[in-house]
Amino acid sequence: MFKGLIGRKVGMTQIFDDAGVARPVTVIEAGPCYVTQIKTSETDGYSAVQIGFEEVKPKRLTGGQKGHLERNNLPPLRILREFRTKSPEVVEGDTLKVDVFEIGELVDIIGTSKGRGFAGVMKRHHFAGGPITHGQSDRQRSPGSLAAGTTPGRVFKGKKGPGRMGNDRVTSSNVRVTLVDPERNLIAVDGSVPGPKGGMVVIKAARKH
Repeated sequence: MFKGLIGRKVGMTQIFDDAGVARPVTVIEAGPCYVTQIKTSETDGYSAVQIGFEEVKPKRLTGGQKGHLERNNLPPLRILREFRTKSPEVVEGDTLKVDVFEIGELVDIIGTSKGRGFAGVMKRHHFAGGPITHGQSDRQRSPGSLAAGTTPGRVFKGKKGPGRMGNDRVTSSNVRVTLVDPERNLIAVDGSVPGPKGGMVVIKAARKH
């Protein structure tokens, strides 16, 4: 059965388990999502399910986007995402809610991490920095020497250095579902989830469990 949802991160809270232990969880408002297109290997070269999330005013979409959704009498949706699958077991126009997942199930959650802007090597790569003694007043947070001398006389690609930090696609793997609330379209998972509050996330069945 196809298992995939799009949602928005609400925030973190805690849930007490049967043993009375407080477990930190992240609450996600997921769905209702609509199946907007079924792609097959015969027509598209690969098999996938495209789903949509978050209704908006029709003027927010282009004519092509509205026509794509109106084929199946679907409302105007802001976000569309594809999920690769061999056996979709859904049809275009279906509605998916949080009850596609069960408590205790393992899922992968994909989000965009918080952007930190331009960061130095101590914050970005956890460098130790230079010594503070011996009168060194301007090299305490410096990365130090980068190149390898006359040969090869350049800095190798991939060398750790200062630069943009965060705002990357991040996947949290094998996260356990701790709460499913179909009435309020809420799902809670153990631990943290990448991204800020209100950030978009994709929930799918775990691949590596």
